[in-house]
Amino acid sequence: MSEQTSWVEEKTVKNLQEALESGELTSRKLVLTYLKRISELDSTGPNLNSIIEVNPDALYLADKLDTERKEGKVRGALHGLPVVIKDNIDTNDKMHTSAGSLLLKNHVAKEDAFIVKQLRKAGAILLGKANLTEWANFIAEDMPTGYSSRGGQTLNPYGKDFMVGGSSAGTGAAITSNLAVVGIGTETSGSILSPASQNSLVGVKPTVGLISRSGIIPISHTQDTAGPMTRTVEDAAILLSVIQGKDENDPVTGIGPSTKIDYTNHLKKGGLKGKRIGIARKPYFDYVEKEKQQLMDEAIEQLKAQGAEIVENIEVPSAGVDWDINVMLYEFKPALEAYLKTVDSSFGLRTLNDLINGNRNLGSKALKYGQALFYQAAATSGQLTESAYLNSLIFDQEQSREKGIDAALEKNQLDAIVTPNNAGAMIPAKAGYPSITVPAGYTTEGEPVGLTFTASAYAEPTLFECAYGYEQATNCRKAPQF
Repeated sequence: MSEQTSWVEEKTVKNLQEALESGELTSRKLVLTYLKRISELDSTGPNLNSIIEVNPDALYLADKLDTERKEGKVRGALHGLPVVIKDNIDTNDKMHTSAGSLLLKNHVAKEDAFIVKQLRKAGAILLGKANLTEWANFIAEDMPTGYSSRGGQTLNPYGKDFMVGGSSAGTGAAITSNLAVVGIGTETSGSILSPASQNSLVGVKPTVGLISRSGIIPISHTQDTAGPMTRTVEDAAILLSVIQGKDENDPVTGIGPSTKIDYTNHLKKGGLKGKRIGIARKPYFDYVEKEKQQLMDEAIEQLKAQGAEIVENIEVPSAGVDWDINVMLYEFKPALEAYLKTVDSSFGLRTLNDLINGNRNLGSKALKYGQALFYQAAATSGQLTESAYLNSLIFDQEQSREKGIDAALEKNQLDAIVTPNNAGAMIPAKAGYPSITVPAGYTTEGEPVGLTFTASAYAEPTLFECAYGYEQATNCRKAPQF
């Protein structure tokens, strides 16, 4: 790594803002440094392949924000800082929004996604878009995490043989490698928690409804959300505070807190003191190898040392039920076809069948791993009237909430539930409940391991207190070595 770019490694939002405020640094220099790192690490060197596209206007945006700063106009904590977002989030600029698909490689959104508007309003610089598992991992059954036909295969910076995590793989690899300050991923079931854990990051999967989904290529209106992927809990709190907000185009955002929350107010070093934390060992600890289980045991000892009351071997009542993916499968077609109405008609992509036929025409370039999930979703009516869908929706809601997470929290009087990595991601995904994963160490081979806290709807303040307390006590994160 060149000395020209190494100075930016592991710099936080606060570090960089202080340097910008003092005049030691400009946003222009910062953008140039991150672009140089992308050149050194992403397209050459270890060839991480995490960035699918760089914003051609990034330097001009930096100049504009530098000018604003000189004039005393600082918009907030993200003013003049480069951010990377997943390539399924709309930007009305010179970048494309493709979900990693060759069919949409030339698609430019007609409007910014709501969260992009929030970022721009806060003065963030959209540095580029990150690769992802194509269509957020909802096209093929056997597609490797981090692969898309447009972007190729993203690698894990800690080792090319380690899973990079999906589907927000590019965001994970880019942020852990210091290719931007912070990043945005999206999750339907594990797609933030998985790559965050695998890339030694803090990943926040918010309550469904806290973050608008307008302008994000969808899978499921029941489960979809966007969220922060950062190197520190503080940066995640800053980013979540910026992107939250009520959006009239996404009615679910009307359910949550009536006013915006500043999550940095919940960053307390003693945040674990007095917290009652349940350890969901069965079946979740069995999903990870023995060495990772041992790292989890060490993490639990740290929770105790920080004053948390540990309740061992709690049961999430619905953990062993026979789940299906019907909610995602049936909701995908109408959600995607509603999004395709925003795509320029010249693409000839108005229906899921149009995508299927378009991929067939492209052949092996687009269909290296097939499109089995597309076929299954295309066979549904798109009207959400099938009994298979309605029964699964009712089952999922009941079993994940009142007979799942809420039951476990209430029975054991818990503030949060702990699981390893993204092993317990499915039930909160179905419930629409929040989780935060934090770096918890590394195997002897160097593979990252994450500690994940989960709670009930809109319990993000509690989760930030737990995550920050653990992070500050352990400082487990280590940057990848190239």
